[in-house]
Amino acid sequence: MSSETQVSTTRQADTDLKRVVIRTVNLRKIYEKKGVITEALRGLDTEINAGEFIAIMGPSGSGKSTYFNMVGGLDSPTSGRVFIDEVDVAQLTAVELAFLRCRKIGYIFQQFNLIQYMTALENVTTPMAFAGVGPDEARVRGMDLLDIVGLKDRWSHRPIEMSGGQQQRVAIARSMSNLPMILLCDEPTGNLDLKTGREILDILFRLNKERGVTIICATHDPRMLDLCDRLMWIRDGLIERVARRDEVTIEVGSINNELE
Repeated sequence: MSSETQVSTTRQADTDLKRVVIRTVNLRKIYEKKGVITEALRGLDTEINAGEFIAIMGPSGSGKSTYFNMVGGLDSPTSGRVFIDEVDVAQLTAVELAFLRCRKIGYIFQQFNLIQYMTALENVTTPMAFAGVGPDEARVRGMDLLDIVGLKDRWSHRPIEMSGGQQQRVAIARSMSNLPMILLCDEPTGNLDLKTGREILDILFRLNKERGVTIICATHDPRMLDLCDRLMWIRDGLIERVARRDEVTIEVGSINNELE
């Protein structure tokens, strides 16, 4: 590689890193049930850059999952705006929103959400069919993704034949099926033992560093702090604070002496 090409590549990487891929403006979500009003989000302003690994922390009921649903286009805010790659999600048609969710955003859930009668490969490749990927390309891409998560030799196994950790690996491979630029991970290690949870975190870290995938992870797992670039605390529907990883001290059972 010539020096000019190397400089150009470095500049492009710096530019991409500074590009905002998720932005929310005064994001609010209000639920009403039987006359009881709950403010799940009370005006969130956030910016997340391309290639960042963000850990979102906060107690149960703080608004983390609601924030994910808004950013992932799974639910609509009561007020405020969500921008994905500077596209205002509220302005999209149903077809355009489905395209956005299919092509640009991958989802990893605590409960795996695999289709029980399908093999690992079929679970991974199913989203590709909705994106118009042909069967031959889908199979090659699916096997490549299963190889990345260490399950290439179990491609024909169904969820009932796999451990919880293996099912979560399949779920990660599925989330990457259409090569998204953003991964939303909602408690991805919540149902896993310590060793398996660490393996899942290592896979996410590699996807972030080697493939440049922007990862936003809601978690109670303190091990996530070793991986993330920034931490965001949500409490009572508000951003309590945001800090870089090097600004945070970790103690057993607490973060900056604050129990989570």
